[in-house]
Amino acid sequence: MKHFAHLADLAVLVGQPLADSDWLTVEQSRIDAFAQATSDHQWIHVDPVRAAEGPFGATIAHGFLTLSLLPVLLASAYTIDDVRMGINYGLNRVRFPAPVPVGSRLRARLKLLGFDKLPDGGAQLTIEATVECEGSSKPVCVAEMLTRKHV
Repeated sequence: MKHFAHLADLAVLVGQPLADSDWLTVEQSRIDAFAQATSDHQWIHVDPVRAAEGPFGATIAHGFLTLSLLPVLLASAYTIDDVRMGINYGLNRVRFPAPVPVGSRLRARLKLLGFDKLPDGGAQLTIEATVECEGSSKPVCVAEMLTRKHV
């Protein structure tokens, strides 16, 4: 976990790595819960028997499940003491270059792409999050995130 005392400390880090998250294991129970919440019950996600014979050899996480894990991954990567609130503002670009097989361990590597001051003294951060799957040569998600931090 990387620690910053002040949001303003990040301004000089634009273009540099920001932090790496902890590892998170994607269990079938999480995949099933996501399928239930989104009504996306495609067999490659929720049918372990059929998926074992499919193209990935096991069930895989939904791409949007992987994307939805970014907040928990970021929370384990860094803290900023003087930020009282953060808001997800959107995404500029998202790709899912590789699947996430059930039981995989994921982490996010974060790079600060932009720091734009807000009128209230906060800042909008543009962060490139590259989600890695342990043992895989390709990332499973690359997202350019916009988050607003308020002090």
